[in-house]
Amino acid sequence: MVHEVSDAVLLRGVRVGSEGPVADVRLADGRIAAIEEPGARTDGAEVLEGGTLLPGLVDGHAHLLQWAQFRHRIDLSGAASAAAAARLMAAGPHDGELLLGAGFTDGLWPDSPHKSTLDAVLGDQPAVLLSKDLHTLWCNSPALRLLGRDHPSGVFVEDECMRITAELPRPALTVTDEWVLEATEAAAARGVTAISDYEFTDTVTDWTRRLEIRSPSTRVRCVLARYLLEEAIERGHRTGTPIAELLTVGPYKLFVDGSLNTRTAYCLEPYPDTESTGELVTPPAELEPLVHRAVAAGITPALHAIGDAATRIALDAFERCGSGGRIEHAQLVAEADLARFARLGVIASVQPGHCPDDRDVAERYWAGRTALAYPYAALHRAGARLEFSSDAPVAPLDPWDAIASAVTRTDDERPPWHPEQCLPLAVALAAAAGGRTAIREGDPADLVLTSVDPAELDPHGLREIPVRATFLAGVPSYRGED
Repeated sequence: MVHEVSDAVLLRGVRVGSEGPVADVRLADGRIAAIEEPGARTDGAEVLEGGTLLPGLVDGHAHLLQWAQFRHRIDLSGAASAAAAARLMAAGPHDGELLLGAGFTDGLWPDSPHKSTLDAVLGDQPAVLLSKDLHTLWCNSPALRLLGRDHPSGVFVEDECMRITAELPRPALTVTDEWVLEATEAAAARGVTAISDYEFTDTVTDWTRRLEIRSPSTRVRCVLARYLLEEAIERGHRTGTPIAELLTVGPYKLFVDGSLNTRTAYCLEPYPDTESTGELVTPPAELEPLVHRAVAAGITPALHAIGDAATRIALDAFERCGSGGRIEHAQLVAEADLARFARLGVIASVQPGHCPDDRDVAERYWAGRTALAYPYAALHRAGARLEFSSDAPVAPLDPWDAIASAVTRTDDERPPWHPEQCLPLAVALAAAAGGRTAIREGDPADLVLTSVDPAELDPHGLREIPVRATFLAGVPSYRGED
């Protein structure tokens, strides 16, 4: 929530940018009004003293409704098997209402998800479990009956998973809308000033409705789902155009392939011990007309591509359409395709938090090929523009987790995974700020003030860095305790 303050704010004695000079920074009329020598007069402005001032952080890919719901679901991220996930669900309330769990990763499990595993411990209690990567939905038999479906295993992947997930019974809109707004408040507390909402719904309508409750604590870019392209064009929506205060139209999302954990990421080489190269969700003959249609209407395509074959197909589509755009994830990239990002003007929208999370799954299913898995440094050296995000709830909506993961490529006691792909801190900070690299007079005052300079911290400290304040157009959207 944006807090009302005086017309101007003076940030006194702050470090301007990581390892930058100390100055007084004046915010007024939504912009950085002045950067002055320390000791500037207050002139009636609200004063905050000390800290390091950075460009506001941007989460370029999150699923806000699912993230908000995840914060209210049974956490399955620690489950090491299907049986363990079932036990966690069994510990939840058995009240006959649909029981929701989220965050499991089954790629390394010794057993497979199946409705019978849940049925054995849950009885008549309906339950659904959503995987961490959002590409697998696991239901028990009572949940299947509730959803009006029959299925031999109760496990749905890719399109079926997403379609059923969108149909799941939810609390009242007033409840979930409040949860989503609270999620933006939590994001602002970590320095986030803008989020692209990739929820598979009519995000424009959803966010317009939420404004009737109150404004979000971040800017929101309303991403357009595939099924809404024609309606969006009829509405006159164009990527970047304002919808309302703090809301703009985002890009248009299309899936080229699936995910690594479900072995549906579309790859140039088969998965070990199989003939499968993954799943091509949208083949070129279907993909390219949709990209053309969006580009012609002023809507930026954002193509989900995880495997190297899918990434190549996405780049081919942009090249044939003569346009730039975004590739979401780019988790495995063939060496020949690295330079194409910069040449075509395609943004690599990546999620560094996935890298340490997925290293073991990648080593199993992309064995011998992981030198170009999550190839952040290689993309940067090739001139690609990197933008960071969380893909929440796949990873927590916390840009500092992404920054630390990009710099270190580890989040536990193990050494960095492919350290040659680590990014310098300055590059990671810019990618986490949507490409913004400096604090300059006249720029929009979307900013974050940290208690310490990130350059002074070790990786653990980066993840836990204290945020003193976050500003939207010069107005605090978050204030920590001084």
